[in-house]
Amino acid sequence: MSPASGPAVTFRSRYGASPLHLLLVLCSFALAVYAGIRLLTGNTMGVVIWFVGAALLHDLVLLPFYSVTDRAAQRMLRGSRDPDAGTDRPSVNYLRVPAFVAGVLLLVWWPLILRQGGRYTADTSLSADGFLARWLLVTAALFLISAIVLIVRTWLRLRPQRRRRRDQARARRATK
Repeated sequence: MSPASGPAVTFRSRYGASPLHLLLVLCSFALAVYAGIRLLTGNTMGVVIWFVGAALLHDLVLLPFYSVTDRAAQRMLRGSRDPDAGTDRPSVNYLRVPAFVAGVLLLVWWPLILRQGGRYTADTSLSADGFLARWLLVTAALFLISAIVLIVRTWLRLRPQRRRRRDQARARRATK
């Protein structure tokens, strides 16, 4: 029997991934079914309305909003010297990532950020004040870190070009 044959190789060629992948997918489905059953044992109609409302809000409001915003960011970052103006600019990712993280943080903590967390103080005996300021600081820090990474990566990418131009200028001056 050659090393390129056997039950694991046959399984991988038919399934497309390892048996461990299949086991993890089945476990995640089992966990999702368990969570769904536990979630729906309480207020079933409220949970269904919440899921349908969230799907409609995402598809009808949020998806068009962040698609238009992403296109605007791509147009804004498109340089006038860009020969291939129709392609996606990698530099727009330096806006996408911090905006996504800030959006997820807002989604998770919006009741406290917008001072709507009435039970938070009663449940935790902690003050709900300051969440808006903290979220704004975290968002500003995310965008600042992203800008620093973009500047450093651009500087490192252009460094060999600057060195080559400097060497060419020295060579020209030496021949004159």
